[in-house]
Amino acid sequence: MSILKRRERPLKKDLTERKLKATAKLSYREVVDKYKIAFSSETKEPLGLSQAQAAKRLEKFGENAITLGKHQTTATRAFEAAVNPFNGVLIIIILVSYFASRFAGESSDWVAIGIIFAMVVISSVVSFVQSQRSHDAAAKLASMITNTATVYRDGEAKEVPMHDLVPGDVVKLAAGDMIPGDVRFLTTKHIFVAQAALTGESVPVEKKAGAQISDKDSLTDMRNLAFMGTNVVSGFATAVVLETGNDTYFGSMAKTLNNNKGKNAFERGVASVSRLLIQMMVVMVPLVFVINGLLKADWSMSLLFAISVAVGLTPEMLPVIMTSTLALGAVGMSKHKVIVKNLGAIQTFGEMDILCTDKTGTLTEDKIILEKYLDLNGDDSEAVLQAAYLNSAFQTGLKGLLDLAVIARAEKNGLNPKLTEYERLGEVPFDFMRRRLSVVLKTKAGKRFLVTKGAVEEMLSISKLTKAQLATANKTYEKYNQKGFRVLAVAIRELPKDEDSRFDPSDERDMEFAGFIGFFDPPKDSAVQAVAGLKAHGVRTIVLTGDSLGVAKNVCEKVGIDTKHTLSGADVDKLDDEGLKNAAAECELFVKLSPAQKARLVKAIQDAGHTVGYLGDGINDAPPLHQADIGISVDNAVDIAKETANIILLKKDLTVLDEGVMEGRRTFGNVSKYIKMTVSGNFGNMISVLVASAVLPFLPMLPIQILTQNLLYDVSQLGIPFDNVDEDYIKKPRKWDPKSIRRFMFFIGPISSIFDIAAFAVLWFVFGWHTEATTSLFWAGWFVVGTTTQALIMLIARTNKTNLFKTPPAKPLLLATLSVIALAIIIAFSPIAEALQMTHLPPIFALPLVLILLAYIGAVQLAKVFYQRVFKSWL
Repeated sequence: MSILKRRERPLKKDLTERKLKATAKLSYREVVDKYKIAFSSETKEPLGLSQAQAAKRLEKFGENAITLGKHQTTATRAFEAAVNPFNGVLIIIILVSYFASRFAGESSDWVAIGIIFAMVVISSVVSFVQSQRSHDAAAKLASMITNTATVYRDGEAKEVPMHDLVPGDVVKLAAGDMIPGDVRFLTTKHIFVAQAALTGESVPVEKKAGAQISDKDSLTDMRNLAFMGTNVVSGFATAVVLETGNDTYFGSMAKTLNNNKGKNAFERGVASVSRLLIQMMVVMVPLVFVINGLLKADWSMSLLFAISVAVGLTPEMLPVIMTSTLALGAVGMSKHKVIVKNLGAIQTFGEMDILCTDKTGTLTEDKIILEKYLDLNGDDSEAVLQAAYLNSAFQTGLKGLLDLAVIARAEKNGLNPKLTEYERLGEVPFDFMRRRLSVVLKTKAGKRFLVTKGAVEEMLSISKLTKAQLATANKTYEKYNQKGFRVLAVAIRELPKDEDSRFDPSDERDMEFAGFIGFFDPPKDSAVQAVAGLKAHGVRTIVLTGDSLGVAKNVCEKVGIDTKHTLSGADVDKLDDEGLKNAAAECELFVKLSPAQKARLVKAIQDAGHTVGYLGDGINDAPPLHQADIGISVDNAVDIAKETANIILLKKDLTVLDEGVMEGRRTFGNVSKYIKMTVSGNFGNMISVLVASAVLPFLPMLPIQILTQNLLYDVSQLGIPFDNVDEDYIKKPRKWDPKSIRRFMFFIGPISSIFDIAAFAVLWFVFGWHTEATTSLFWAGWFVVGTTTQALIMLIARTNKTNLFKTPPAKPLLLATLSVIALAIIIAFSPIAEALQMTHLPPIFALPLVLILLAYIGAVQLAKVFYQRVFKSWL
């Protein structure tokens, strides 16, 4: 890389920083003038860009998306399909074959070279077609998941796809929103932004539109700016978009901030198998070349034979099988309303053995109903409902399900007119430390009130209560908490008329305790079956919730989650990492957790050797979603949760999740089949070729025959991605197991070698094909035996059942396998054999061929039974 190229990214980053800093130093009026922001004379709200202006800017600046590395186009996918290590090996083999022939003064074997080249083309074309289908499927699935931003366009606040934002757009931001680009705040109200993705800061940073900017401040310390890649934790604001896509600060340094967790265990395992196969080839080829050269005294033919063996040992179809299987898995999962954002996440989904989830909407109906509004003593109180209604209706942030339930009940009770009696003066937004939200209201008479709603403990701590009142309040709270109600408290404080009009958490003091509101979210009818189904499939469900113990325990008991052991957030903080790991081994319900505590618990479970999935849809779920091996969210989740997740559920239901897990395991199973068959088959071929090279006075097969055999075998494997998987295989999580692959290779591989050697004996001793005149018959015999047994092994070994059709092969696999077997027989028993320098076999050879195949099937079946008895597994 040249110095100019090496400096290109730092220069871009510096330029981006200078531009953003310059804008940060502008006054509010200068920003408004620079970006030509107009306001409605009536509502004072920004008018925003017109749709026509936005379209022109989108064409100029491009989509608001960050591209890491090269943009994936059809051309780049075609290049990647053709250029891979296995095709590279085949091309090297072609070149070695060509130049070796030239060096020896002989004409090149153009037929052999053509077959190798055809293998490269077939592998590349199939890989490209499957990659294109995979891309199209992923794009179609991705289009079902949209992150939007609230943008002022044509004088209205509209929800616009985030990728359509352009510089100059004015956006509204609230808790749960992702910052859609680099923005300069115009107005702010207690807005806190999580900047961990950029700075590593664990604590959200407060932003202010009118903040004073110092030249000494770093870019991320500038309080009136926010950046793509961060998200709003609490509060609300309006802001103008300064930069989008790769022009953002995040885009300028995206390569260094890439949060990609790297390859998972399965992907690393596939790569290690690929290296093993290539290493086997590197060792095998010189050995075969030397043995045949010394014993046959034909070094040029020995070299071509060794090269052909190298082709046979090259798993050039592995990328094809991987791509095809994952693509089909993604489409299959979408039919179960499970959308995969990253194909590599599919097998991790199947590997998952612990699911951590919140209860709301997953175990419950997500239809929260406000049923109780009670005073301190537990008596019904319309005044408490009214106070809660004012708080929920006038708060301007993200209205959650609880707020919507309050509003629905109040409107049902006819409290709508009460809103006209008040004017909102301000707000103190919710955050996870205070766990409450306040609005400041003014009556027509000029009185000002602070109306606060939040978690009971936090509300009691800011209320004026005597010891007796506090005891009564706690008794009332516990009563309804134990009954399974989600209980919040409401308090009010009248503010002095001359008190500062800027409101913050310090105003939440000396409150008059109004009472309680109790919500009920009934358990889903399907939750019991879903939890039991996950358990039956080896997935343990652990509930991590911010709710109180009474509510969570009530729900968990009804859906079958063990509540004998429970821990709260306070308990979690008292445990060290080892203690937390041990606690998570027996506890399935954790309550009153903060986002950081949820993430810490997920990590503790991972450290115990588990593959952890986390299902969440709220702002507080972003940290555990990122920490988990597989992050799962839902389509109606907040933006930051959807962005962090690997998998999106179109229906928030554990039943859907269970079905997706099964599809992930089927995908894992089919890839595993190909890998184990390929590794064991190649090991068996190595033994057979070495024995044949040492014993036979002539080459076991000519290069063109080996190449044709390998080409036919590749074709027979194309149906694997479509195959069915044993039901008992998908009943438990499947992890990548290198020991299992090596064990399978050493156990099954030699069986094919034994039958190859048996075929040699039949050809040599029974038919007497060991003279120079009958060598071509020997070749034809081993060609048809080798090809048919290689093709048959997949049909036999693809299931752990002795009854091969108890789990029937998929039609594409069965058709491909039978077609290859039929074609191999036709070639060997017809004049077509002469095109491969063989003599077609006499009909009498059909009898030993059938006997060898039947014996081979029987031997593999017996080996399968013995293997499963000894090792308790198969594929």
